[in-house]
Amino acid sequence: MIQGGTIVNEITKYDNDFDLVSGRYVIDAKSIMGIFSLDLSKPIDLNIHADGNVDDILAALDAYIIK
Repeated sequence: MIQGGTIVNEITKYDNDFDLVSGRYVIDAKSIMGIFSLDLSKPIDLNIHADGNVDDILAALDAYIIK
């Protein structure tokens, strides 16, 4: 589950695609307008589309991930 915040600033550093999934909605995680369209009070999952460097991405996003 992902917290709101400046996650967009972090993921735009990567060339990978990122999706935020809330229920049946899938939003480009690099789109701040898309994020505003989500109900941030509900759980949101982050899908990372990457062949490599996933550990680096997760380390950069660690502050935003609720475990």
